[in-house]
Amino acid sequence: MDIKVFLHNLTTEPGVYQMLGDDERILYIGKASNLKKRLTSYFSAKQQDTKTIALLKHVKDIHVTITHSENDALLLECNLIKKHKPHYNVLFRDDKSYPYIFISEDAPYPYIDLYRGHKKTNGKYFGPYPSVVAVRETIYLIQKLFGLRLSSDRYYPGRTRPCLQYQIGLCSGSCAGFISKEEYAKDVELAVLFLQGKNQEILKELHNQMEQAAAKLQYELAAKLRNQIAKLREIQAKHYVSTAHGEADVLGFSALGGLSCVQLLIIRNGRILGSRAYFPDAPLQATAEEIVISFIEQHYLSENKNSDDIPKEIILSLSLSERSWLMKALSFKKQHKVMLSHLLRGDRKKWLEIANASAKQSITSRIFDKINMQQRFSALQKLFQWKCSPKRIECFDISHSMGEATVGACVVFDLNGAVKSDYRRFNITGITPGDDIAAMRQTLLRRYKRLQNEPTKCPDIILIDGGLTQLTAAEEVLSELLIDTIQLIAVAKGVTRKPGFETLYLPGKKPIHLDTDSLALHLIQQIRDEAHRFAITGHRQRRDKKRNISSLEMIPGIGAKRRRELLRYFGGIQALNRASLEELARVPGISQSLAHRIYAALHES
Repeated sequence: MDIKVFLHNLTTEPGVYQMLGDDERILYIGKASNLKKRLTSYFSAKQQDTKTIALLKHVKDIHVTITHSENDALLLECNLIKKHKPHYNVLFRDDKSYPYIFISEDAPYPYIDLYRGHKKTNGKYFGPYPSVVAVRETIYLIQKLFGLRLSSDRYYPGRTRPCLQYQIGLCSGSCAGFISKEEYAKDVELAVLFLQGKNQEILKELHNQMEQAAAKLQYELAAKLRNQIAKLREIQAKHYVSTAHGEADVLGFSALGGLSCVQLLIIRNGRILGSRAYFPDAPLQATAEEIVISFIEQHYLSENKNSDDIPKEIILSLSLSERSWLMKALSFKKQHKVMLSHLLRGDRKKWLEIANASAKQSITSRIFDKINMQQRFSALQKLFQWKCSPKRIECFDISHSMGEATVGACVVFDLNGAVKSDYRRFNITGITPGDDIAAMRQTLLRRYKRLQNEPTKCPDIILIDGGLTQLTAAEEVLSELLIDTIQLIAVAKGVTRKPGFETLYLPGKKPIHLDTDSLALHLIQQIRDEAHRFAITGHRQRRDKKRNISSLEMIPGIGAKRRRELLRYFGGIQALNRASLEELARVPGISQSLAHRIYAALHES
């Protein structure tokens, strides 16, 4: 590639450039308001930063895409980075959309629930919250305070008796008519005020209601309101940092020991809804400004991100050279002005201090976790006197309920901890129900047949949750696949099945019992427990999915409407199972041939 000729003929329009290495591999993706000016700067004699020098050594070609505007260039760059994950770009994990709290409308007794995705359902939305845990905690508090129902409109109309939520004091029993529509509407109104951060208004309203109840000699109601006030004051003191107003995302930043952290603090209605730490995959030479810009682009401007998640203001700990460009792009996606602020005072300054302190704490915890993990790997090496420390461990577990919905699970750990992107689950079929050995064989065969084509991802150690029989099965599988470079270890629980009583089995060696304070044992327990959790979660999902499928859905010609008509006509699945062929044919919309199919399917099952 003749770089002088390339630069001389380059356009001055905005666009995106991709720097390619050997085999057309994308090394770096960037944007520019002026492509010629930006790319020329890379090859200027003044360009001295180590990242660019290292990058240009590998660049063999440059591809350019012209866009209609600077905004289009920024959005295209963001989506291409997400797609190709170039080595020299700063990369953040692509998370799901934020969760919201949803309160339904157009119902006599609205319900409250967690909601994720685009706001298609009519109702009130509050958030976004940084995690599902924060949403569930807030919903639990609202239930304690105001007794709103959780059951959705799909199940609610069929209820006639109060559920367990009512029994434990988290629901007012609207399904059984224990509360009037008017009283429930007042509770919904107070819950909305609570989510809007208007706690003083709630307290004032509750005080008024308590005085009115006391004046009417309704002492039980007055006592209930008094308890509500006490709970609200307690929650106010423990769970929320309240101020007069404010809607912003605060981005704290910290860098330490070669790691970087962006701490996102979400503020809505003057309240801190929660925070979350993001650790980018970034080149060592990446600057704080580059990391923060990449976070803003990938977190808010990706095509799969919801514009409702963009706040009116994003508070930063540093000034950005591309501030005006980013503001235009954010405002365009939000269809509302979005500010990027870094010169602060008052509450905003306090929020930023909290975010920066949280980022420092998050990165310190991560570094110590990483060091602890490396110490555990070293302890495992010393225990078995291996020449080299293992770098990758895979652990397998099987989960089922009396042979039903068997799932094999594989979790992966390296020196940095869990590698969740490499976790895998396997739905086990074609074996005798409850045969754990056959399930383990099938799981290992399917796993390592695939990895034979990817030798770089082969583990140093395979952990098997089980004893000698599972170990023997694993040895047979590896022998069948001609794999002899992986160390096998079986981990058998003790008689009491309590941590610390495990027995380790290695091929050709005596069983090993480790001290309860052994770092090597702690590592094995951590990985084994994670495999167990991952397997059980997959099994429950598969089992619940299977149990939630109606036997009618498997019959050709039966859709949702006909299934509903059949159940309505006979009053339930049990009466339908007892129905004769002639009775089935009498159902509106069911032909004689379809009645034959239904009868045959129900009696075969």
